[in-house]
Amino acid sequence: MNRTLEALLLMAPLTALAAPETYVLDPTHTIPVFSISHFGMSTVYGKFERTTGKVVLDRAAKTGSIDVKIPTATISTGDSKRTDGQRSRDEHLRTADFFNVAEFPEMVFKSTKFNFAGDKVESVEGTLTLLGITKPLRLTAASFNCGPNPFSKKEMCGADLVGSIKRTDFGMKFGVPAISDEVKLLIAVEGYKQ
Repeated sequence: MNRTLEALLLMAPLTALAAPETYVLDPTHTIPVFSISHFGMSTVYGKFERTTGKVVLDRAAKTGSIDVKIPTATISTGDSKRTDGQRSRDEHLRTADFFNVAEFPEMVFKSTKFNFAGDKVESVEGTLTLLGITKPLRLTAASFNCGPNPFSKKEMCGADLVGSIKRTDFGMKFGVPAISDEVKLLIAVEGYKQ
């Protein structure tokens, strides 16, 4: 038998194992969270709800991608409505001073590369689009695990991706420096195999 043909036949099972797998993000378990220093005295925490997207992972080839779409109007910092007639913090964050949700209803993280350490995803490089501006963003994988859901047995992947941005890089300048320029991010994602 031809040596090239033999090599191809031996590699065929390995190629079949290297197929990328797609995981659709579960919006009830995919939660982008942020924290920001307030006057250097305390930290304000917030989150976004109803996030959508997908993860594509090829464990054999050690490649992958992630696409996360975050609806900015769903921001929640624990101050959503006031009875004293004053504007709440969440209402202010939706204005042109901050997220300008009327003009920019969505921010998007889209990866360009997965970095592996052995068999584990170590970090994800990509871009964040916020207020119509796209900038590079590297997120460290504090955790990234795949396996069967212990209850439904459906194949799933989940990760905690952490990093930080300077909000002024995206044109969000209101209140700097009293309200910190640096925003710490944690994007918790969980998805099920298609």
